[in-house]
Amino acid sequence: MKKVRKAVLPVAGLGTRVLPIAKSTPKNLLNVVDRPILSYIVAEARAAGIEHICFITGRGQEAIEHYFDRQPEIEDILRAKGKDDLLAELLGEAGRPGEMSFVRQGEPHGLGHAVWCAREVIGDEPFAVILPDMLMDANPGTLSQAIAAYEKVGGNIVVVEPCPDGQAHKYGIVALGERDGRLAPMTGMVEKPAPGTEPSNLFISGRYILQPEIFEALSAHEKGAGGEIQLTDAMARLMRSQKFHALEYDGVTYDCGDKVGLLRANVAFALKRPDLAAAAREAIEALLRA
Repeated sequence: MKKVRKAVLPVAGLGTRVLPIAKSTPKNLLNVVDRPILSYIVAEARAAGIEHICFITGRGQEAIEHYFDRQPEIEDILRAKGKDDLLAELLGEAGRPGEMSFVRQGEPHGLGHAVWCAREVIGDEPFAVILPDMLMDANPGTLSQAIAAYEKVGGNIVVVEPCPDGQAHKYGIVALGERDGRLAPMTGMVEKPAPGTEPSNLFISGRYILQPEIFEALSAHEKGAGGEIQLTDAMARLMRSQKFHALEYDGVTYDCGDKVGLLRANVAFALKRPDLAAAAREAIEALLRA
């Protein structure tokens, strides 16, 4: 079984759900407390043992590459002022030599197309896909949980979670075999099933471990829902020859591609910060009393 060393982060989306701010700031660089969403996502990948991160970018997203670059001017100022803790934090976030690559998607043809664009970087290895809109608060991290599941059963791993009551028709829902704790073999996937026909209440929530054969399944560039090349369609084709397992992860998801979801993430993460929790709670309670 090959180790999962690489991760694909599709960040080329336009962020229409968070307009107008996405006109000037890539949606994945929007802040959660005092750092961008992608900072948390990269930290999750590193904690899971990922050695190389491939960002799939689009036009106007150069700021993502700049964020993870070294910034000598700021570093020198912090060093001169003795702000060693903040300096260490900035240096820790910066991309390490050879750790990150940036591949242009060119045209927005869907998630499947974005993943396919990483084929030359990934090669013939199993790899992770992380949807950076979905900020997951978990310990251990969600990707760490997924890799642990992969090391147990091999094949392909799809992270899932329960959907809100009556909302299964809005999601990609998995069909499952017999469960072993939080892990179960997948027998199928249904995209946005009609109410009452869903095979489970678990939807695909933004973390995957995939085998490299997915690239062949994506190479036909067949369009699915919304006229886009869907990753789930390619996964369904690959399921005919490879095993897939669904992992119901232990944690909480914040959809940061949604305005209210982003707000929820800011509140939740501020309340978890030892240096901010008391002041944040006081401010929130004062607003609720007003």
